[in-house]
Amino acid sequence: MFPMSSGFVDEAQLNVRGGDGGAGAVAFRREGPVVLGGPNGGDGGKGGDVWLVANRNVASLLAFRDHPHRHATSGAHGKGKDLHGKRGHTIEVAVPEGTVATDLYTGELLADLPHHGDRWLAAAGGRGGRGNAKFLSNRRRAPSFAEQGEHGEERWMKLELKLMADVALVGFPNVGKSTLISVISAAKPKIAEYPFTTLEPHLGVVRLDEDTEFVVADIPGLIEGASDGKGLGHQFLRHIERARALCVMVDLSTDAVSPQEQERILLQELGNYRAELLDRPRVVVGTKSDSAIADWDGDELSAVTGQGVRELVGRLASIVHEAREAQPQEDGVVIIRPEAEGARVERLGDHEFRLIGRQVERVVALNDVTTPEALSYIDFQMKRLGVQRLLARAGVADGDVVWVAEFSFEYQREA
Repeated sequence: MFPMSSGFVDEAQLNVRGGDGGAGAVAFRREGPVVLGGPNGGDGGKGGDVWLVANRNVASLLAFRDHPHRHATSGAHGKGKDLHGKRGHTIEVAVPEGTVATDLYTGELLADLPHHGDRWLAAAGGRGGRGNAKFLSNRRRAPSFAEQGEHGEERWMKLELKLMADVALVGFPNVGKSTLISVISAAKPKIAEYPFTTLEPHLGVVRLDEDTEFVVADIPGLIEGASDGKGLGHQFLRHIERARALCVMVDLSTDAVSPQEQERILLQELGNYRAELLDRPRVVVGTKSDSAIADWDGDELSAVTGQGVRELVGRLASIVHEAREAQPQEDGVVIIRPEAEGARVERLGDHEFRLIGRQVERVVALNDVTTPEALSYIDFQMKRLGVQRLLARAGVADGDVVWVAEFSFEYQREA
């Protein structure tokens, strides 16, 4: 497996917008001498959707750093002769496995895409408006109105990448994490003899045989106070969250901070960040045993000479196997998406209210409020949805102003 590039980005903002629906057409057949031979206006096409799709071939969120907008195309308008408009083009936005999407303004969790192929409808395209042919009835023999296209959904979100690894290597800067991962896997991280060499996490696949392999993440070095924002490691603590097991590495080649104190600080920082991390299976190992000067009563290894490396890999493989066996089987992919809520009334002032709800807002958004026939149809649909009763229960009085999206009307109680 190849190491990630220097362009690794694990946080980004993304603006998605579904395409607008096309407007329905108002048209009539011409049959010989008959001027109005019946309505035949076609429907507008639905706007395209925007989907987020987890893709194992995408390594980071770099693609969104300078280009945060992803917009689907709109549907075409309907035409006469019952010709329907073409649907807008739906787009799929590839994101890395382990991407979490939250609302940029509220922080609400929207979707978690941990596995290759997981999909989430980030912005639905607007519904196409119905042409006047759809409004033919015994009461309306020659409907002269059609629906407008519905606007597509739009939202700003924050994307965060939480790496998918079986084992997270945790330790102080320059403890030997990069050297170890380069020895036990095909990853080739940058290695140097100064702190904070690793400025981005790396993944490596450790393969023991045909049936045994696991993924190790080299997490940039932590220091005391990392969970409070000190150093560089706090930027990558999120990547430890998904690891099944932890390998805590302490440096035996220094007496500036004892191995025991290193272990205490590292576990403290993990617990401060997420207390449940301390419940994960973990191995604690002393590194750089070939140049050890500190006292240590525990497992040791030297990635340079190979001492203890095979034993460590065997222990990690066993722990990962047990963790995988204990993990419950998932019944398919569950993608979080808020359910559409019913209509409700919100008071704006002493004599001003707002109707909120997907269905009532759609009635207004899709219809032309400038024509008497369309207004009559809106009134009919509002009654069908029980809006009159809803407003009465909310205490709306005659003469009060009621808003629905950008449209307002003066309320009059039914006789």
